Amino acid sequence: MGAAITLEEIITFLLEAPMFGDLDASELSEIVHIMQVQRLNEGQFVFAEGEEGDAWYVLFEGEASVIKGTGEAEDVIAVLGPRSCFGEMGILDGSVRSASIRMNGSGTAFRFPRADFQELLRANNLSAFKLVYQIALVLARRQRQTTAKLVELLQSDARDEVQRELRPIVEETSPHE
Repeated sequence: MGAAITLEEIITFLLEAPMFGDLDASELSEIVHIMQVQRLNEGQFVFAEGEEGDAWYVLFEGEASVIKGTGEAEDVIAVLGPRSCFGEMGILDGSVRSASIRMNGSGTAFRFPRADFQELLRANNLSAFKLVYQIALVLARRQRQTTAKLVELLQSDARDEVQRELRPIVEETSPHE
């Protein structure tokens, strides 16, 4: 991890990442100029739950855990490896982080700041719009997975308990007129 990463290595890596699959090399170079390279240490938080969503990331090397909660109430939701993207919702709406990302070892992530990405969108940059489309596909896939898990829970033997626990959440997030 000590050697500098060349632009050619970055472009090749991103072209092989699913999020960037629709971009050609010239479009990708328009995105790379806003990218920041972050070297990360074991145990370091890339960001914490509740922080402002000010960027999205692609893990270049290393492994990171997606974590909900803190301390003894901490749950590892997923483990991410190279080419994994995270923080997509923050780049779209700037909302607070819904989970934390912590490095399991040392690694490198590519950071795409929200403000710079929004500037590309305001300039009608085609590559930025292609990435928004890819982000939408990722979020749609995750929503489908979440819905499938919810349906499975609602059909389980613990259905009554699940419904009792979910009712306040649904009421809180439902539009009130």
